[in-house]
Amino acid sequence: MPYTSINFNKKTILITGGAGFIGSNLAFYFQDNFPNSNIVIFDCFRSEAKFPNGNLKSLGDFKNLIGFKGDIICGNINSNDDISLLHKYNFDYIFHQAAISDTLVFDQEYIMKTNVNSFYDILEIAKTQNSVLIYASSAATYGNSPSPQTIGHENPLNPYGFSKYAMDQIAIKFIKKNPKMHIIGLRYFNVYGPGEFYKGSTSSMVIQLGHQILKGKSPRLFNKSKNIFRDFINIEDVIQANVKACISSKSNVYNIGTGIPRSFQDISDILQKELGTNYETDYFSNPHNSYQSYTQADIQTANEDFNFNPIITLEIGIKNYIPEIKRLYKEAY
Repeated sequence: MPYTSINFNKKTILITGGAGFIGSNLAFYFQDNFPNSNIVIFDCFRSEAKFPNGNLKSLGDFKNLIGFKGDIICGNINSNDDISLLHKYNFDYIFHQAAISDTLVFDQEYIMKTNVNSFYDILEIAKTQNSVLIYASSAATYGNSPSPQTIGHENPLNPYGFSKYAMDQIAIKFIKKNPKMHIIGLRYFNVYGPGEFYKGSTSSMVIQLGHQILKGKSPRLFNKSKNIFRDFINIEDVIQANVKACISSKSNVYNIGTGIPRSFQDISDILQKELGTNYETDYFSNPHNSYQSYTQADIQTANEDFNFNPIITLEIGIKNYIPEIKRLYKEAY
């Protein structure tokens, strides 16, 4: 559904990380609602390269783009040669989603070069081409700061969170130097929904627990999961935020969540209800030293500045997601 009065038809739209979870959903949103828009996806796509923690270095997957009709450029945001391929376009809107988003990667140099250095390039493209720039930030910037998490009270616990914090500071400085530009950072909280499967072990607990249950196994949760709360937001509401951010009269950084924290136990219970199972939960010790135990987005400014209003509850989001979870389970197992 169109979330704003903006007519994106005949507009040229760049989506970096467009073969990933959020990027691919954005691509199909514009393709479905504005078929005459010119959509350009820039993504390095997945390879077999892995981090020391065993997770894939690149998460974009061609399967997320089956049916996509726009332009695709396979490129790495760390490569000046690859970035130069974007200069032949004149972008009206840029949605910058490309990043190393694995919170368990501790190679600070690699994360900072990928997430931060490349951001300067994207900012310069937006400036030169007079593009509206919407970029992905993260709730990881807050670490274990008190809830509800509010802009200006950041305390990142890992390199990823710090890289996003650094991007936000760079954006704020850039805005001050270029007040006519439209730049908005969206701090995503825990996003779930169709398109995340190819993130592997970094996908949400919704699909991971769903597949555990479909295997006939008890859902595995950390001890005291009833007391671990996260702000889970459905991908459709994240798309709403990105699109509505294009109409904001202000350049700023905003929280994108529901404002309603839910527990991992809630996810497990809702999944079991929807899948018709009643397994005992298998609890185990949390192996992570740094862990966000309670996140809740303060979304007041996003609501005030561009009418962001999340509408999908966790119950409805999971219920609607079940057919896709089942389909992917059959495909993978």
